[in-house]
Amino acid sequence: MTTVETRKKNLGKRILQNKWVYLFLLPGIAYLILFSYVPMYGLTLAFKDFKISAGIFGSPWSDPLYKNFAKMFDQPDFWRAFFNTFRMGFWYILTGFPMPIILAMLLNELKANRYKKVLQTVYTFPNFLSWVIIGGLMTTLFASDGFVNMIIRMCGGETYNFLTDTDLIRPLLYASNVWKGAGWSAIMYLAAMSGISPELYEAAEVDGANRFHKMLYITWPGIKPTAVILLILAFGGIMNNGFDQILNMVNPVVQDAAENIDTYIYRKTFQDKPDYGFSTAMGLSKSVINFVFLLAANKIAKLLGEGGVM
Repeated sequence: MTTVETRKKNLGKRILQNKWVYLFLLPGIAYLILFSYVPMYGLTLAFKDFKISAGIFGSPWSDPLYKNFAKMFDQPDFWRAFFNTFRMGFWYILTGFPMPIILAMLLNELKANRYKKVLQTVYTFPNFLSWVIIGGLMTTLFASDGFVNMIIRMCGGETYNFLTDTDLIRPLLYASNVWKGAGWSAIMYLAAMSGISPELYEAAEVDGANRFHKMLYITWPGIKPTAVILLILAFGGIMNNGFDQILNMVNPVVQDAAENIDTYIYRKTFQDKPDYGFSTAMGLSKSVINFVFLLAANKIAKLLGEGGVM
């Protein structure tokens, strides 16, 4: 019996021995194949002159093949949305990545378990609110007749149009994103902290370490591998920031300052004259850029001596 045949036989035995595990995984694998891999044939639209009557397979190929991409690069609106997405993606990471770590460390230091659980619930709750609700809440707070302006007028100030300020709309997006997601993301770091041996804290306390020293030299190294992986994945989605949020919070007055590629694709596809090949080309380009950033972040992490995701 050859080596290949032996490996196949051993693989068959292992699958048979763990048949219930594979059966349990089967619905998830089927879902992944059906909704993540099968739709990939639609990427051919980026290289076609799509006609609804002919369908995806019946539509002719573009001449030249890169016509939709050339059209994309000739659009000034696309470049504005591209640079907005790129810039906002970095700021989403810069503001949104450290906050769950800080929050998890502070919660971990609380000794009153009941109070700690209450705070976890309070901080996690915003994650379950839709951006439609949060957009309405921001309008209630920051509109010209909203709560914040009412307080300003009561203090003798003048009404300020927060939601129509092109310099302020992006900080509002970053702040609301942190408020919504920090508590939920902190759960992963709290789970990582639960795996740190209590004996390390006890030994550090015997050596005279205070709370700050224990956080810096025990807690942070314990959650650092988790943080590195999540940071790499964050860079892998740098171009996927805030579609629902921007759609519900950004108005036409500040659209140029906060429109990203996703909302630009949405507008071009569903509000202007539909051009599905052009929209697919933009989406494909965005995915390629995300993949490049994922590989780059993973490579840099490994060069710095940290574990990567692959």
